Amino acid sequence: MQLSKKIPAVVNYSCVKGSVEIREIDLPEIGKNDVLLEVENVGVCGSDLHQWTSDHSWMVNYPVVLGHEFGGSIAKLGENVKNWNIGDRVVSETAAIIDLQNPMSKIGLYNLDPTRKGFGYGINGAMTKFVSTPARCLHAIPENLSFEEACLTEPCCVAYNAVVVNSSVSPGDRVLIIGPGTIGILCGAIAKICGAEVAILGLEKDKERLLIAKKYNIKTIINNASKWAKGKDGLGVDLVVDAAGVSDSLLIAMDLVRPNGQITKVGWGPKPLGFSIDSIVQKNISLQGSFSHNWPIWERVIQLLSNGSLDVKHIIGGIWPINDWEKAFREMYSGKIVKSILKPV
Repeated sequence: MQLSKKIPAVVNYSCVKGSVEIREIDLPEIGKNDVLLEVENVGVCGSDLHQWTSDHSWMVNYPVVLGHEFGGSIAKLGENVKNWNIGDRVVSETAAIIDLQNPMSKIGLYNLDPTRKGFGYGINGAMTKFVSTPARCLHAIPENLSFEEACLTEPCCVAYNAVVVNSSVSPGDRVLIIGPGTIGILCGAIAKICGAEVAILGLEKDKERLLIAKKYNIKTIINNASKWAKGKDGLGVDLVVDAAGVSDSLLIAMDLVRPNGQITKVGWGPKPLGFSIDSIVQKNISLQGSFSHNWPIWERVIQLLSNGSLDVKHIIGGIWPINDWEKAFREMYSGKIVKSILKPV
């Protein structure tokens, strides 16, 4: 197959607000341990929107192609790549660069390697037709899983890590999710799979997204969840998953979690806290961060997606050609939809 030497890509080119545009980039070169992946679909993440609006809290290697939620078919193999074939259907993890000698990487927690660099901020991502991907990042996907669904494996893994790995959820537990974005709704869906009673808290502006949450049999609440959270015995819920992406939501979580309960924070909150966290001590609360994911999580999530236990079709608000990236970004940013997906051309 003859590949074009120039391909269009959605590029974040500076830290100035709105610095995203379509640019022609060179066809990526691949290393000995990489594959060239032909991207079929790529999800728009909240972090892509944060880089677009320049209110993110992480370092970005400008200019960079956005996109880290993606799947596609292998178009070319590096000379050292084994056990993969051209045409294989795959999804890719996000940890594009890791230090294999880092102590975290050595125990399989390469997502916590401080030198880790991911697609879409550290190196060029997948909002383009072809992306160079380390073979170690690849996971095979079955034929019954469409690329539109498969490209959302990554946010499902974020949610799985938050709820299953970094939290303790038992059947019958009461779980409150703060923030009805992609991650929040998926955290709720996975908590339901675990057998929990789940509610999700949003604002008036989140009404459209809360309607999507209802499709997962999650109770939806606007503005104040105190009545539901404390309605059983007055003490609060077993677990609060804070997926709101603002610092102040931690104050809500501390109020609504029961003594000896847990708060798992998966949403970024870059602003300093303007309140005391003494109730964490007084109520004996466990406060747990949750970041990214690793190999076994991806394999578990692909199984959930392929056997129908976890259905991501509900959160897909539309699919746009890559040239319409701005419309896809604005629809998601407005809160009208939960998830936008792009189709490279």
